[in-house]
Amino acid sequence: MRRTTNEQHAGKLPDPRRGRGGGVVPVLAFAGITVAVMQTLLVPVIKDLPSLLGTDPANATWVMTATLLAGAVATPIMGRLGDLNGKRRMLLASLAVMVVGSLICASTDDLVVMIVGRALQGFAMGAIPLGIGIMRDVLPREKLGSAMALMSSSIGVGGGLALPAAAIVAQHADWHALFLASAGLGVLAMTLTVLVVPEPPLRAPGRFDLVGALGLSLGLVCLLLPVTKGSDWGWTSPLTLGLIAASLVILVLWGLFELRSSAPLVDLRTSARREVLLTNLVSIMVGVAFYAVSLVLPQLLQLPTSTGYGLGQSMVVAGLCVAPLGLTMMFVAPLYARLSARRGPKTTLILGMLIIAVGYGAGLGLMSAAWQTVVIAVVLGAGIGLAYSSLPALIIGAVDASETGAANGLNTLMRSIGTSLSSAVIGMVLANTAVRTGPVDVPSMEGFRTSFMIATGAVLIGLVLAAFLPAQRKARPVLLASSAGDALAAAESVPVAVPVSAPERRTSAP
Repeated sequence: MRRTTNEQHAGKLPDPRRGRGGGVVPVLAFAGITVAVMQTLLVPVIKDLPSLLGTDPANATWVMTATLLAGAVATPIMGRLGDLNGKRRMLLASLAVMVVGSLICASTDDLVVMIVGRALQGFAMGAIPLGIGIMRDVLPREKLGSAMALMSSSIGVGGGLALPAAAIVAQHADWHALFLASAGLGVLAMTLTVLVVPEPPLRAPGRFDLVGALGLSLGLVCLLLPVTKGSDWGWTSPLTLGLIAASLVILVLWGLFELRSSAPLVDLRTSARREVLLTNLVSIMVGVAFYAVSLVLPQLLQLPTSTGYGLGQSMVVAGLCVAPLGLTMMFVAPLYARLSARRGPKTTLILGMLIIAVGYGAGLGLMSAAWQTVVIAVVLGAGIGLAYSSLPALIIGAVDASETGAANGLNTLMRSIGTSLSSAVIGMVLANTAVRTGPVDVPSMEGFRTSFMIATGAVLIGLVLAAFLPAQRKARPVLLASSAGDALAAAESVPVAVPVSAPERRTSAP
């Protein structure tokens, strides 16, 4: 049958995805939560890492930095490999590398070996964009909105749930048990993925851009290293400034190479399109806002009451007070789907950021009791959940189905850059405003409030950027080719709004 005939009947043939995906959503969401647990599991023992690993505090921070750098590098690369070679296959590979890294960390007290294991764990960050890509390919349209919202929010959900659980394990068991638990969750996620999640037939044309991957990796490492270590090295030190300058040069050269490549790792022309560019810039601001509360509330809760403003809670209670942040993100996923269906993801993004701004504004005056931190966590969780849920829908509505993995990988990277910037800037603020209490310096209330103001400022910048996102219209039916390439079936496109300015595109599988 000729393509034109199928196009004429595109709206009349059944959606080949309809009825699929009974267990796909919970399994992929569980994989995302597993990744979040991996990121969060060391938070309760950060202050003890130097003694546990027999090193100084500056070297111990590499245990956290290695995961960040590996995740930033792996996210766009795994997304592109998923578009080319199969998203489920790359999802399993990401989780497998995480399991290996977890087992390495569980068996060592050596700093260098621990850093290697944590770097391998960071490769699991690619699971988030891969999971979103699989959902687009295999789910019926009526399930896709809430499914993507839950997957996108899984980082917050897993982090919120893992914090108190990791604190309990750290208090009552050997800290290596944290890594064994991470490995067990990874194996379970892999098993469920093999049993439940189908391999989408859609493949992107072209080949893997090895030179582009190496260039982007080097540029990101040179950028994120000084961002995360600047407070240790000194923000005006030759090493910090030299790496920042090197990153700018490398990323500019990488961009020029990508523009000339026939099969680029990242399609910069698509990424420069207004709807994609603005969404990625907003993602950075949301990342800044998300991480600020994760840095401030646990410290405020655990500071002794003798400071005059600390709440004197245990590690476990502090984790339980922050846990509603992730739980609320999970509960707003269905709400996002209904709001987005009526008003579009741009509206839900703006609404979410307004709620975040209200949460941080209220937080400036709600820091005197543990129950008040729970209120802050709930409000911020609702806002961040709506904002995070909107981002993949905006990206998917602006790119080819064959570019979903790479495009969402880049968007996830933008969020990671936002959290890195938040960690660096707020860490610097808290250090510079610290007060002496006995033999140690502790964060001050001035530092906490300044951190909340920085997060509020980031949200306001994001709101301005979001306001310039293009007007939206309902998506038109598109054609999906079968995996055998010999039959075409009409399928309604995903239930996300497509920008008016986006050109019509047709996707196909080999």
